[in-house]
Amino acid sequence: MGSNTALEDTTSLASYKLKEIKKNTMEDNSTDTQDNPSSKAGLSWIAIGSGLAGLSVMLGAFGTHSLKARLTEKNLATFHTATDYLGYHALGLIAIGILIFVLKDETAKKLKRSAIWIVVGIVFFCGSLYGLVFDGPRFLGPITPLGGLSLMIGWLTLAINLFKFSKNS
Repeated sequence: MGSNTALEDTTSLASYKLKEIKKNTMEDNSTDTQDNPSSKAGLSWIAIGSGLAGLSVMLGAFGTHSLKARLTEKNLATFHTATDYLGYHALGLIAIGILIFVLKDETAKKLKRSAIWIVVGIVFFCGSLYGLVFDGPRFLGPITPLGGLSLMIGWLTLAINLFKFSKNS
């Protein structure tokens, strides 16, 4: 019988703590999104990433169903590469948005720069590949590596800033 009472006490304490955490989280979230610009920025990056992820799915379906008969095998592979990179980096933007929402302050500003680099990389890398697939201007060829460089800078600045944040916390 003594162990049953201890179990009830532990369950009761855990339930109380869970309610307390939930209450504090609700209070924190109600003021954060209204008063804290980094919370709004985090949600904006989540929205941008979600929109780009949806675009990636649409382009992937378009490439698979509509372009298969119209493009060469090489161009179709290039189209799929652009679509894959768009999807991967869209998910990355969602993750960065969540980090910005959670971390706030100076770290959030630094992570926002990483997100900007990744968006620039998506536009240059994926955009130039899409353009080249559909016989766009030749100047798009040299833009592709600039997009890749922008993506690398975005991921490296994210890693460096998170590493610094972990050291200071």
